[in-house]
Amino acid sequence: MLRPFLDEIDRRVLVCDGAMGTMLYSKGVFVNRCFESLNTSEPDLVAEVHLAYVRAGADVLEANTFGANRVKLGSFGLAERVRAINIAGVRVARHAAREQAYVAGAIGPLGVRIEPWGKTGVDEAEAFFAEQAAALLEGGVDLFVLETFRDLKEIGAAIAAVRKLCGLPIVAQMTIEEHGATLDGTPPEKFGPELVRLGAHVVGVNCSVGPAAMLESVERLAAVTGAPLSAQPNAGKPRHIEGRTIYLSSPEYMASYARRFGAKGVRLVGGCCGTTPEHIRQIKLAVGSASDTPRAGAARVSPVAAGEPAVEPVPRERKSRLAHALARGTFVCLVELNPPKGHESGPTIEEARALKIRGVDAVNVPDGPLAEARMSALSAAVLIEQQAGIETVLHYACRDRNLLGMESDLLGAHAMGIRNLLLVTGDPPRRGDYAFATGVYDVDSIGLTNVVDRLNHGVDIGGEALSPQTSYHIGVAVNPTALSLEYEVRRFEFKVEAGAEFAVTSPIFDLGAFEAFLKRVEGLKVPIVAGLWPFDSQLNAEFLANEVPGVRVPEEYLRRMRGAGSAEAAAAEGVAIAREVGAAVKGSVQGVQVSNATGRVAAAIDVLDGLR
Repeated sequence: MLRPFLDEIDRRVLVCDGAMGTMLYSKGVFVNRCFESLNTSEPDLVAEVHLAYVRAGADVLEANTFGANRVKLGSFGLAERVRAINIAGVRVARHAAREQAYVAGAIGPLGVRIEPWGKTGVDEAEAFFAEQAAALLEGGVDLFVLETFRDLKEIGAAIAAVRKLCGLPIVAQMTIEEHGATLDGTPPEKFGPELVRLGAHVVGVNCSVGPAAMLESVERLAAVTGAPLSAQPNAGKPRHIEGRTIYLSSPEYMASYARRFGAKGVRLVGGCCGTTPEHIRQIKLAVGSASDTPRAGAARVSPVAAGEPAVEPVPRERKSRLAHALARGTFVCLVELNPPKGHESGPTIEEARALKIRGVDAVNVPDGPLAEARMSALSAAVLIEQQAGIETVLHYACRDRNLLGMESDLLGAHAMGIRNLLLVTGDPPRRGDYAFATGVYDVDSIGLTNVVDRLNHGVDIGGEALSPQTSYHIGVAVNPTALSLEYEVRRFEFKVEAGAEFAVTSPIFDLGAFEAFLKRVEGLKVPIVAGLWPFDSQLNAEFLANEVPGVRVPEEYLRRMRGAGSAEAAAAEGVAIAREVGAAVKGSVQGVQVSNATGRVAAAIDVLDGLR
């Protein structure tokens, strides 16, 4: 016999189930079908999903009724089937749950805008929700989960509808964007207390974002309400691969965040789009240690989850020579040096030595440039530091390894003396030589920045103590001329919040756009290293201007490259343009990094000599 839901959630962290829609989709149900109608037409298929979650350890099953309101069912010609579909959904879930799990009536938005944003009145919306809630009650639910709402007025109407019918527990969840506010722009500091005021027993967030972005919103909710919290993130960001929508966050990664959610006051944790029974199984294992932990008050916001064995990070100026220079405000010069093709490192080491002699502060070693088969960036960086005696910036991409593999790499790199990192998401492999290669993308660069920052605080991704902690100098990439500056700035802000200590830009050509970018990010107080790119040829300039998204090459520079009479003259003109750009930005940045398509070290030296 199960205890009352609210008593149990005060005693331990409960695990909700995962996605229903994406699981049905994976079983061959097309997205143009009404998934809720399967409760009556194919109940065994729905029961199969429920049973998989029960076996995985779910404490709460959500009935397959998310869109079973009159408005949404009406788009399938099923408006008069509201009662039958909802009752059947509860009964199918109850059959699977038996006495092992609670059954929640899932209620989602109507799919239309209500006043003042749309023509549907609040009273009409409440009536639609009341009709669905009454059917769910008739079916015999233990609680209600109102989820994926973007509009406080609409979820308020849903809460009011349930409240007028019964006193069962209500879990009220808003859906958010990566900056933490709802899709309508309402911040957690507003919607959290308001949901409690409206009558919700548990408040939280679900859908739209992965666990990393959701954790920040949970922290903000914990700071403004003492109510139990819930969190049900997507299994990462959806990616469209070969005509299918795929969610790529691993079960282990989701589980690592479930533990962090629990430390911030979350008492109901599960998953939304893309989560599977295996995700729920790993989440159950992760929160199992908290099964008999009484609910505490709101947690303090900190770089790592409360209760984890964190230590103070190593002071920035002690992390590396590059970190010391940037901390003191010294202007630095970096050069990008590709790892060699094959295993022969001699020529690359000699180029690194030449750069050291010319006063270059560090060599940036790209991770799989252009997705070609080269020596690993980590191996090349270690060889360069050991044999050339110059510091490196290890360019580390999320593409090729899962989260555990990346953590292992980073611990090994630290043991071998690497201290400077440039964390990037990485180009898709199919842009390179091997069209059949696949990418992993367990996390993106924001998530990886969080991982490294945790290592610097002495905590691994599983929340275990790491002694001694790492002392990485964390760099990130940023594109000042991205197609969407708003999106790029927002992501950059997330990276800084996650622990970024410096940034290297993509190649700069448009000085006006770069100046506008610097004004937008000046409040972040993060050293900016400007990327410089000496064109190799007219073709190289035209390619960057026309075929590389987010790169803006002024027409003046293209005319100059077209006017060069020979290959040598074109290369010299490319160096001259890079020098001019460098001179123009030198007073507003804290360093430059020179890169080019062919890795010509001589061209990089020419650019830097001109700046000096």
